[in-house]
Amino acid sequence: MSASVTVRVPAKVNVQLAVGAARPDGFHDLANVFLAVGLYDEVTATPADTLRITADGRGADQIPLDRTNLAARAAELLAARHGIAPGVHLHLAKDIPVAGGMAGGSADAAGALLACGTLWSTGASREELLDICAELGSDVPFSLVGGAALGQGRGELLTPLTVGGTFHWVFAVADGGLSTPAVYREFDRLTQGTDVHAPEASAAVLTALESGDATALAGALTNDLQPAALSLRPSLTATLDAGTEAGALAALVSGSGPTTAFLVKDPEAAQRVAAALTASGTCGAVRTAVSPAVGATVL
Repeated sequence: MSASVTVRVPAKVNVQLAVGAARPDGFHDLANVFLAVGLYDEVTATPADTLRITADGRGADQIPLDRTNLAARAAELLAARHGIAPGVHLHLAKDIPVAGGMAGGSADAAGALLACGTLWSTGASREELLDICAELGSDVPFSLVGGAALGQGRGELLTPLTVGGTFHWVFAVADGGLSTPAVYREFDRLTQGTDVHAPEASAAVLTALESGDATALAGALTNDLQPAALSLRPSLTATLDAGTEAGALAALVSGSGPTTAFLVKDPEAAQRVAAALTASGTCGAVRTAVSPAVGATVL
């Protein structure tokens, strides 16, 4: 058995998030176009007598360090499938915004799954890992896969997508998080009594990704959860406006928020928009990144 295994896993941005009406099981059908971006957490698995979690880095003080952490649940599920005692120390080096709509918790779960599978030499197939990912949460399978993909069902049924170029992003991290379940509840409230269409992938988004055309992608970005996120956190409107006024090609709430994402033309534009957002005082921190990024990777 190895002394330790470290896995790097990326954040995500949703370039399309189409949301259907609530299902009987409480979930929503989605057409969710994921794009992995170059902001990463690292998960290190080391043999231990019992399962324990530690964390450091950005926002580490905001995450649970008990069995409710998705990374802990990932280790437990994998161990149970293979008849192994889940004795492992998982250390999370956080750089993805916490509770920011960029799948940081899902990334840690995918990273823990790959790290523990490697540490314990389970020989688990990709299909088995993806099955466990889907059990853990809607965004976890994509965190394992990375790149770009269309997520259907509740987001866990993935179809890989072709990306024909590099896209440049600026992310404005809000002070404090937003609960994903709360945002979906607000979506349900706002759409109550309306005809919520079945979600479908946007041909314009898929074509723009395949061609690598940032201007075309900017014109096609959509997020059905954005009105709900803005309803719960109206101050995000000022952040979106600041980035747009600074020259971003497009601005939207990332997933369930409250991180806001700005698609820009090139690295120089990214620096200009980042500087303007920082100066605006409308957000807690500003990050730049490119996409697509590879999925969970053993270092």
